[in-house]
Amino acid sequence: MKMTPSRVLSGGFALIICLGTFLLSLPIAIKGGNTISLIDALFTATSALCVTGLIVVDTGTHFSVFGQIVLLLLIQAGGVGFMTVATWFAIALKKQVSLSDRLILTETLNQNTMEGIVRLIRKVLIYSLTIESIAAVLYLSRWSQEMPFGKAVYFSIFHSVSIFNNAGFELMGGYTNLTPYIDDFFINIVSMALVLLGGIGFIVISDIMDYPKTRRLSIHSKVVLYTTVILTGISAVCIFIFEYANMNTLGGYGWTTKILASLFQSITLRSAGVNTVDIANLHEATQFLMIIMMFIGAAPGSTGGGIKLTTFAVLVGALISMVRGKEDVVMFRHRLPQKDIYKAVTLTVIAVFIVVTFTMILSALQGQDFLMILFETASAFGTVGLSMGLTQHLTFTGKIIIILLMFIGRIGLLTLAFSILPKQKKELYRYPEGKITIG
Repeated sequence: MKMTPSRVLSGGFALIICLGTFLLSLPIAIKGGNTISLIDALFTATSALCVTGLIVVDTGTHFSVFGQIVLLLLIQAGGVGFMTVATWFAIALKKQVSLSDRLILTETLNQNTMEGIVRLIRKVLIYSLTIESIAAVLYLSRWSQEMPFGKAVYFSIFHSVSIFNNAGFELMGGYTNLTPYIDDFFINIVSMALVLLGGIGFIVISDIMDYPKTRRLSIHSKVVLYTTVILTGISAVCIFIFEYANMNTLGGYGWTTKILASLFQSITLRSAGVNTVDIANLHEATQFLMIIMMFIGAAPGSTGGGIKLTTFAVLVGALISMVRGKEDVVMFRHRLPQKDIYKAVTLTVIAVFIVVTFTMILSALQGQDFLMILFETASAFGTVGLSMGLTQHLTFTGKIIIILLMFIGRIGLLTLAFSILPKQKKELYRYPEGKITIG
């Protein structure tokens, strides 16, 4: 079988997951008195590398420092892509990046061309380390006031890497996530900034950083930024309205905390997996809204999953064009290629099919509330990591299903399809056009 970039990418992720499973299974990775099964180690390693954040054992209390560092390395490799990390080392050692490596990097970062790919990888390194370092310092300034300095440094580094890479792993213990900080303005702002920067993708970050010189943004960056603002605003307003009087979530807080918490939950849906309210106590309307937003996900070339913001934007653009009776889909005075519209529709249909199918299977196996199962499935596919509490009660088969969903969600539907299916030959003929009734 020919090793295409898609197959290398899928196989590489699978191999690193196996390595992570082995390391997390070692006694040194577990705190004294705890144990971990092979399936739980596999689940955790997959969740970390696929930057999801769904956990079957509590990260802060179950794993030792060694185990947590293994998770941190998996998160960093999964967030930027293992080939990106490998290229960082090649650049550091002043080695030449081969053509095959460039092809794989192009696949990793969802690029359409190899042009400037190594330059972009250098920027990814600089941006990642800079953003994570600044966030760690900011977290440290806050956490050093409530815990020993050494622990505060460790917590700050771990959470800055985890949240920037949209992984959702945290060390607070007791499955509490960031709920103790629901009204902490500083922690909320730093965390939201990290989630947004990780979710918009390195291509957009690069565009923004170059804007003072170029005075322009690419159509990709414009679509990502506009769609992010619109979806974040809509979901924040809806969460605020739905949860305003819910005494189990926001009902007991003042206006400032309600607005802050609504915005935080809205932003975390981009694929972060950290939350400041108990997801299980939200109203069903809020939970269903979250399922939709998790399904959409983050931007291409980012640390997030889902069908991607640009896919959703193209679908909406196509819908508007069809309603208006126009043939072309136009965004920011640019006509989109027909193949991009077909690609967006194809991705969405496949994604819906996968989520629906896996939800039905889980429903048959778990016997839990349907909305809870659909929420878990969407969270795994979108590599978000939010949960209504089902993760800790998954059966062996249920864990396997969620592992597959996290893997599919991280490497991408097209990458998985190209890695499995044989390369299609271009047809030398076209069939005559036929007409069927639609609608």
